[in-house]
Order: sequence, then structure tokens, then C-alpha cells
Amino acid sequence: MKLTELIFMALKTVSSNWLRTMLTMLGVIIGVSSVVTLVAIGQGTARQIELQYESLGTNLLVVNVNGQGRATQLNYDEIMQFEGFPEFQSIAPTVSSSINVKYDRNQDSFAVLGSNDRYLPIVKSELATGRYISEADQDFRTNVAVLGTNVVKTLYGTANPLGTQININGLSFTVIGTLKTKGSSIGGSSVDDNVIVPLSTAQRQLNMGSIRTTYIEAASKDDIYRAQDTITQFLTYKFKNTNGFRLMNQDQLLTARTEASSSLTSQLVSVACISLLVGGIGIMNIMLVTVSERTREIGIRKSIGAKRRNILFQFLVEAVVISGLGGLIGLLLGIGLSLAWPHINPKQTTVISLNISMYAFLFSVAVGVIFGLYPANKASKLRPIDALRSD
Repeated sequence: MKLTELIFMALKTVSSNWLRTMLTMLGVIIGVSSVVTLVAIGQGTARQIELQYESLGTNLLVVNVNGQGRATQLNYDEIMQFEGFPEFQSIAPTVSSSINVKYDRNQDSFAVLGSNDRYLPIVKSELATGRYISEADQDFRTNVAVLGTNVVKTLYGTANPLGTQININGLSFTVIGTLKTKGSSIGGSSVDDNVIVPLSTAQRQLNMGSIRTTYIEAASKDDIYRAQDTITQFLTYKFKNTNGFRLMNQDQLLTARTEASSSLTSQLVSVACISLLVGGIGIMNIMLVTVSERTREIGIRKSIGAKRRNILFQFLVEAVVISGLGGLIGLLLGIGLSLAWPHINPKQTTVISLNISMYAFLFSVAVGVIFGLYPANKASKLRPIDALRSD
């Protein structure tokens, strides 16, 4: 019997009891659609991360101080002296803390970030209105603030915040500028949710502690590793070891974030693959039931000359058709969910992987072959006389 005839017979058998077939295919459908959707979301997230880091340039270094106590504290003047080195372009030490910010009757907790006049150009953010913190604000510890877009919306709505006074931790600050919307930035944070004040003001008046994170812009991409070596030598000498700080360049930051995202996606895909295996067990179960129900049919076919391999292929093709249909439905459902996801969650994009989608479909077909082999083999081994005696 030709393969096309076997497929036609399988489709006819499957359609004769479509509800049972759909319930059997459910595990395969869920498995394939989950794999396709999760990979699309994961690759979309990785692409977003890549674009975010690319927007910051390729010559960025980030220093994080890990230790506690005076022995692992960075001094502003110490770190800023490196701007005199040819491999360094600009440096922006920062401190940050979540603090209650109030204007009139509106208040909320926001990330208050203290830095200098170099911070905004380094992280590639732009002013929407007003001005940014100046070197004089840093030198004289003035109580001025620049607000992110989400802060403006929460505290002011549609009103103009420039020149108004906000209350940060009991102190009055004059709003001198607002930022353009940027979205997620380094570490998943966003300047949209920041209230930026001079570093000296944050440390002395808001008691936000010592410098924990410093953004360093190298003179060029070619100077990035020379700048990294220079700052590493300085910090190692200052802290007496390499455990008190962590320094990463833009490529390392991108790799770390992408690997973390890929690892999470792989774990979720592994869980989704379990659904495919469960679907395979369901296919095996229903095929064993089918063999029992069609024992007499098998006996008749064998008695009129059907060989063992004909029976084996007949039931194997049925199992593959069930899993293949389930895989196809799951594939279409997964692609549909992937396309719809950015509309459900506008902050996230998806990238559909044709290779992964094809592998997921082929894996569903393989599940049909593997789990359909035992029932098909059992059916092929039935003796005609025993099969014909079956009620």
C-alpha cells in the first residue's frame, strides 16, 4: 500500500472521532506553541538588550563597587582625575536610592540618582526642556533636580514642572529640566523613572552614601581595553584586592545580559518540551486503545494477505498524522501568539525563529514516530486467528 493511501486512511480514521483526536493532540499543541512563543519572546528580549547597549556606544565601562566600609569607598576627585588620561573621554560617578518625592499633594517613591554633568551624555539621554546639572551645581551642592518622563507624569500630569519646588526626603529642590523618554537602560533601569540631582548634594544633604557605580566613556573603541586596564590597576591598588569591585566593558555587559536572557528562555523551553513528551504518552495511550478497538479489522486484513509491515506502517502513520496535525496547529498557534504578544505587552518585542519553529514541528512528528512505534508493533504481531476471534 502506498504512503499516500496510508495517510488518507489515517486522516479518515482521525476525522471519524475528532473530539478524541483533538484531546490526544492537546499536549503536542501546547508543547509546540509554547516552544515557538517562548523562543520568539526570548529572542525579542535579546534583540532589545542588544539595541539598548548599542545605543550607548561601544566605548563604555561600568565600575561597580561591591565592598562595604571606608576601605572600599571611591572618592569623587580620585576617580575624576582619570579624565586627564588620553584613553578616557568622560567619567560619571553615581549614587542612587529609592526615596519618596513629593509635589503639592502628589507623591511617590522614585530612584533618586546623584551624578555630575557628564552622566547624561554618557548614557545617551537627552533633555526635553530646561537645562541639565552643571559643574557649578556639583561644586556648590545646589538643590536642583532633573526629572524623567514618568516622574513628571506622576507628579505633574500635563503641567509644566520647570521652576517648581519638589520635596525630596524633607528637602526642597528646584526642577531645572526634564528628560526625553528613553525606555529601559543599563541593568533594566530607566532614566524615565529617575530624579537626577548633583552628586555632592545627594551625598551631603540626602545622605545617599559613597559612590557605588561609575560610568566611564573611553576616548574610542580602540581605547576601551587600555582604559579598563588602567582603572583596574588603580582599584586593585586602592582596595588591595580585586574582590571589592567589578568592572565590565560594553561587550561584557551585553554578553552577560544576553546569556542571562538565553538561559531563562532555555529553561522555559525545556519545561514546554515536557508538554510534547506528555502529548507523546497521550498518543501512545490512544493508539493502544485504537489497536484494541480494531483487532477484528487487523485480523481481516491479515487473513486477506496484509503483511506484518503493512499493519505496522498503517498504525505508525496514524500516530504520525495525529502528532503532525498537533504540531502544525501548535506551530500556527505559536506564530499567532508571537505576533500578538507585542500588542498585549507593548514594552516587549518578539522575533520569530523559523529554524526553531521547524525543529519544534519536526520534534512533534518524531514524538509520533517514537510513541506510536510500540502500539503499531503490537498491532502487527497479532495472529489473524486470534484477531478474528476477538469480539
